[in-house]
Amino acid sequence: MRLSDVDQLFLPDAVAVFGASEREDALGAMVLRNLLATGFKGQCYAINPKYDEVQGRPCWANLAALDKHIDLALIATPAEAVPEILDQCGGYGVRAAVVHSAGFAEKDERGAVLQERMVEAARRNRIRVLGPNCLGVMRPSNGLNALFGPELARDGRVALVSQSGAVCSAMLDWAGPRRLGFSAVVSLGAAADVDFGDVLDYLALDPKTQSILLYVEGIRNARRFMSGLRAAARLKPVVVVKSGRRPAGSRAALSHTGAWVGSPEVFSAAMERSGAVQVERLWQLFAAAQAFNAGRRLAGDRIAIITNGGGPGVLAADRAVERGLRLAQFTDATRSALEQALPRHWSHNNPVDVIGDASEARYRAALDACLKDDNVDGVVVLLAPVADCGDPTASAEQVIAASKHTRKPVLTSWMGQASVSESHQLFSEAGVPHFESPEVAVDAMSYLAEYTRNQKLLVQSPGPLSQQSAPDVEGARLIIEGVMAEGRKTLGTIEAKAVLSAFRIPTTQAVMSRSPNEALMAAQALGYPVVVKISSPDLEHKSDVDGVRLNLSDAQTIRRAYMELTERASRLRPEAHIEGVTVEHMVPARAARELMVGVCRDPVFGPVISFGAGGTDMELMLDQTLGLPPLNAFIIQTMIAHTRVARLMGAYSNKPPMNRQALARILQRVSEMVCEVPEIIAMEVNPLIGNDLEVIAVDARIHVDYRPPQQSLYGHMAIHPYPAHLMERVPLPDGSDLTIRPIRPEDAEMEQNFVRGLSEQTKYFRFMQAIKELSPEMLVRFTQIDYDREMALIGVMQDNGREEQVGVARYMTRPGGDSCEFAIVVADHVRSRGIGARLMSSLMSNARARGLRIMEGEVLSANSRMLALMKSLGFRIATDPNDTSVKLVTKVL
Repeated sequence: MRLSDVDQLFLPDAVAVFGASEREDALGAMVLRNLLATGFKGQCYAINPKYDEVQGRPCWANLAALDKHIDLALIATPAEAVPEILDQCGGYGVRAAVVHSAGFAEKDERGAVLQERMVEAARRNRIRVLGPNCLGVMRPSNGLNALFGPELARDGRVALVSQSGAVCSAMLDWAGPRRLGFSAVVSLGAAADVDFGDVLDYLALDPKTQSILLYVEGIRNARRFMSGLRAAARLKPVVVVKSGRRPAGSRAALSHTGAWVGSPEVFSAAMERSGAVQVERLWQLFAAAQAFNAGRRLAGDRIAIITNGGGPGVLAADRAVERGLRLAQFTDATRSALEQALPRHWSHNNPVDVIGDASEARYRAALDACLKDDNVDGVVVLLAPVADCGDPTASAEQVIAASKHTRKPVLTSWMGQASVSESHQLFSEAGVPHFESPEVAVDAMSYLAEYTRNQKLLVQSPGPLSQQSAPDVEGARLIIEGVMAEGRKTLGTIEAKAVLSAFRIPTTQAVMSRSPNEALMAAQALGYPVVVKISSPDLEHKSDVDGVRLNLSDAQTIRRAYMELTERASRLRPEAHIEGVTVEHMVPARAARELMVGVCRDPVFGPVISFGAGGTDMELMLDQTLGLPPLNAFIIQTMIAHTRVARLMGAYSNKPPMNRQALARILQRVSEMVCEVPEIIAMEVNPLIGNDLEVIAVDARIHVDYRPPQQSLYGHMAIHPYPAHLMERVPLPDGSDLTIRPIRPEDAEMEQNFVRGLSEQTKYFRFMQAIKELSPEMLVRFTQIDYDREMALIGVMQDNGREEQVGVARYMTRPGGDSCEFAIVVADHVRSRGIGARLMSSLMSNARARGLRIMEGEVLSANSRMLALMKSLGFRIATDPNDTSVKLVTKVL
């Protein structure tokens, strides 16, 4: 099953350069010159009606004059000519193009119109376009240098994707002396068509790419970006640097929470959920490239530091703590080995100071000892060229030799220049990462650790809505629809608490009172002590007008509080409509912690949930963490742990520990609320009072708006939740029950067992090749799916109280279109029970609901059972013109 439709950008057999020129400084001349100079393994043709010959090669006026098959068009003409060229390419079956041309600036009205015309022409002709205004694409292994400017890079395992051509050039220039090679280099330019998501789809499954570097300036489509990023990060490390991190961005004024949801914080939260590693500076991207290019992974966050000087070791240790790494505690065996190998006055601790006069043998012994220690996940080795130090080159050779016998990362910093330049060259040739300073080496190690941590977040797939005390989603929607029907976008306190209650979030009961007598009766009904709060749809925060009175316990204070609150609010905010006050039962202050949960809508990534310290001083505390929904228990616990207020949740000062399970349930409910009710734009639950018994929402503010008419249920989210509504129980003709549901990451073992249990013939029919079981990469790809653009429905039956997978049907949408490619397989021992037909029926219904019109697949001609099933389901069957052993099956949904 093919996911990417941009293959021809990377693997063309024939390339045509439109705008090829003899003029030395012309864009078309540079593109053609680069292509010819690198030994491109395919055919290259020059297209320009002004020339009969360009750079010593024949030149054709157009594709009609050339009359040859072309895979990739490189367009370096004036912008006005590009749409017509794309129409010409479409008529000759070209499926990919790179538009190097400038003149499509979106800020310029004329340029914007030209870009729109270009995109329309591309879609009309089913051509994927990279650019415009881009450097181009490079594939060193194929000799393809479709960039203008840089020379062909060394062939390697790192892919670079950038929105900036200048960054591409700088990265290639930096990589040369370090012998760092690239599997692909892509300059996106304006990304009018092909964007990050499309390129990541290709690179995720590209066998030549082991790690991916991204330079990001802005995100056009968050769902598409996150989808491609998560798919790639499941299989290989992805490192991202984001520019423009400090603009004010989108500062929502609806709540205190909104002030926290700026671009940098939300982008960082998105990167954590994507499984990618984010760095802040371009030089850090270079450092990460070296670390990941070595192909080593860090199992944990415990490192050893070996140094021949105390100062560098301290610098490295300080940086390790700042970056969240731990200095490993050596085992007794390691300490004994170090004692025997090192001088009596070595540091006797981590960092391991091997003393300034350390020889290459001493370095080797220390490194071997640390690498053998199970408490050590990786080692940073430092050398300062002090006067009495040994031979730096010989020590480098020993480090290289030791690193060949381990899978643990070994990063180095031979500080200085002249006396260690030969060592740097040796490290580069051996593929051992080396860095200019101890701090940068530790930073690089921390990126390996961050990758491991973020992978745990990536595989988290929040399941269906809570099974116990299921939320009343429809009730919450009715409350919100009622508010909006009155022309309001802000829920009152009682309405907001009713929505929280619909999602089973504990709240204090609030009674609306429009006079002192009503307030008094409410207090009597609720029971003393009570809290009285000003009620007005025009007051964002009650504290702005000192609008709360706590712990009131008699009739006189209730009456006085009503008069004071309403008079003060009217005086300070005369334009506000004062409805009266709400009276609520006072939550006991015993062992209480004031917390806050908020929701805000980021313009790029959609809903964002924040959690941290609450109360009136929350802005001063600056203690919040962000998370992209949907959340689950692991993600929630990670969010809580990232706040300073988490330290106050344990027992201290005679206070019992807070009920963190109750807090986690509330965060889970808020996540469900955000997923299921897209009308919620912003929310602030503050304070959220927690103690050892309960966690309860004391005050809440919710802002709502209409959902766009064409938006799907989860269209407001950057990460698609688990589609629990697709679960169904189906009775089979033989009386047994079949459960059909979307696959989850935790189904990996069951999926592997299912494939292992298939007959050799069934496996061959499904995968069109002989396999014994799924590779780790295939298993990840099949079980950790993106529900937004693909679906895998598994059929499971009960076997002695355990689920057994008996079939799976999946489709992948074709990018940029309304069609999908499907595959299905059913276990041999349950054939002829209608399982295949039922799985396909559910799969087609889901694809139809997603707006897909055409479902396509390939079936081996020898697979008569599958062909019979396809015929019974109404698929059209035809022989593949390129392979008579394959049948193409198609159905209009």
